[in-house]
Amino acid sequence: MAHAAPASGARTPSTRSRTSDVFSERTHRAAEWTTPVALGLVYGYWVAANNRSGGPITGWNLLLGFVSAIVFAALWTGIHALAPHMRRELHALLWTAFAGCAFGFLYSQTGAAVLRSVGMSLAVSAGVFLTLFYRFYTHEDAAGKRIR
Repeated sequence: MAHAAPASGARTPSTRSRTSDVFSERTHRAAEWTTPVALGLVYGYWVAANNRSGGPITGWNLLLGFVSAIVFAALWTGIHALAPHMRRELHALLWTAFAGCAFGFLYSQTGAAVLRSVGMSLAVSAGVFLTLFYRFYTHEDAAGKRIR
């Protein structure tokens, strides 16, 4: 029994385009808050570990870690909310500045010289900018709207 195939481009109920979203809307809402918290905690732990250089854990070390985690999570949340409303160049530049500052502070906690921290931070920032600019340039129009 042969059935006729629908003409190319014709839409039938079974071939309608749908977004292939694996997670529910509730999961996406939860991820909006859990992602910055989890990343902040990892970043704060990393800052505290670099700061103590394998020495004993102190109260000041814990405070540094938690404050770093809170600041990182707050900045990440703010940038995540603000950046999509910008043009692709500024969008990439904002995330680049965030990544460069975060890496620079993290690297400075190792006891490295200031110039070395700045140099390493600029190198990481350059790589982040090139990667993000390419991604936003290929996935957004000039106004910053996603190309579908």
